[in-house]
Amino acid sequence: MSWLETRWYNSLAPAPIFLRPLEALFKCLAGHKKKRDLISQWDAPVPVIVVGNISVGGTGKTPLTVYLVDQLKAQGYKPGIISRGYKSKAPQYPFDVSLAVSSDESGDEPYMLQRRCQCPVVIDADRRSAAEYLLSHYDCDLIISDDGLQHYRLARDIEIAVVDSERGLGNGHCLPAGPLREEPLRLKSVNYVVSNGGECAALPKGVVAYDMQLMPCFFHPCGWNSASSRSYPFNEFPYKKINAVAGIGHPQRFFNTLKSIVGAEVLGYPKPDHYSFSESDFNFADGVTVMTEKDAVKVSTLNLKNAWYLEVSAQLPDSFMSVLIEQLKHIANKKGNKRNG
Repeated sequence: MSWLETRWYNSLAPAPIFLRPLEALFKCLAGHKKKRDLISQWDAPVPVIVVGNISVGGTGKTPLTVYLVDQLKAQGYKPGIISRGYKSKAPQYPFDVSLAVSSDESGDEPYMLQRRCQCPVVIDADRRSAAEYLLSHYDCDLIISDDGLQHYRLARDIEIAVVDSERGLGNGHCLPAGPLREEPLRLKSVNYVVSNGGECAALPKGVVAYDMQLMPCFFHPCGWNSASSRSYPFNEFPYKKINAVAGIGHPQRFFNTLKSIVGAEVLGYPKPDHYSFSESDFNFADGVTVMTEKDAVKVSTLNLKNAWYLEVSAQLPDSFMSVLIEQLKHIANKKGNKRNG
């Protein structure tokens, strides 16, 4: 973690004074952009759910997106996913992730989502453009935007903000004085707040959050087409020394998860979020390598031995989906009547 990030999440360290003017400038520019985007906002003909956060870094948006797709498919919906495709090198945009030959083209999270969810995934920094492409090429009756809470050019019917229960909202300041993209009170205007890891004490007064837990499922061999090794239930992993590698927003959470579920020595090697791995990152003298599913899609072309990833699944209270499904029914009926009117 950089010096600045350490300050952001240190409850005893005030926001750096010299960054306060830049914070004011950031909030001013963000406000003007929001007003401009709202003027030209596009309302999709199907319900749009945005899964995002008000802070930088990982909070658990992608596991929640997977959870939503699985749950909504079980209810008979045909969802499609749109995403920015951070660090993607696609030949053109919008880009259909099913055409990607590697995670380099699409970005790691969209590549993982397309394979894990088995539904259409389209990337474009312009979420409206991605949504229009998705609807013109696939029979989708619902759009889930993985991230994009601050991209107001695309109208949204349901907003879900995810917060990390451990890091909370940091020092409560916006960039660059703090980790926030929007003020904490923004959480009062979203439809749902989901707290990854349990209760979060940093939420504004009056904001009620649904608890989300990331439950470990299986250890799988790295390489999507690998059939040389078996998978293990999370509580039957046989190895006694683990080199844990994570290029995600909050690596320590992953390391803590491994330490809690395996009776083994776990050595953590954190990397920056969306890190591009090379074989030199895995030159360990002994033990096996374990990484996240998001990291695993980036190393499938590397010649790694004894490398595994941990599959996790989000769990939320049944009441969360019950309320969400009822809301979706009303939105779908309203949009259907509008199209037929």
